[in-house]
Amino acid sequence: MKRRAICIVAVLLSFALVSNSAWAQGRGNRGAQQDKTAGEKVREILPESTPVFTTREETLVKKWFTENLDGLPPGLAKREQLPAGLERQLREKGKLPPGLEKKIQPLPAELERQLTRLPTGYRRVVIAGNVILMNETTGLIYEIIRNVIP
Repeated sequence: MKRRAICIVAVLLSFALVSNSAWAQGRGNRGAQQDKTAGEKVREILPESTPVFTTREETLVKKWFTENLDGLPPGLAKREQLPAGLERQLREKGKLPPGLEKKIQPLPAELERQLTRLPTGYRRVVIAGNVILMNETTGLIYEIIRNVIP
């Protein structure tokens, strides 16, 4: 009888210890959830933002190119047209067509300073009179301001 009571107590004690450690582990996971910052919680829910030209920036770009047409660097001053096929391939949410990497000109630094700063990996470039906002590593085009160089 004594032996049986000791076994029952041992079983109950081991059950209590196992369930207590399982409860603590579950609580530890909830604690990790609570340790997240508000920004991390928002980023989990909302899709990643994509950079775009604001209306103000678009106006600034167009105005800058019309006012500074005479002082453009040689690569930009020579206004060239893309062939119709390449022009059609140059679209938002599309990739930069092959062969156009050579035609990329950086946006003039004076103009770039007037615009909002872009996240790392993105840049604004000029291709055949169009100002393009793109991801430089993937070549993905986010937005285009067409025919800014008259």
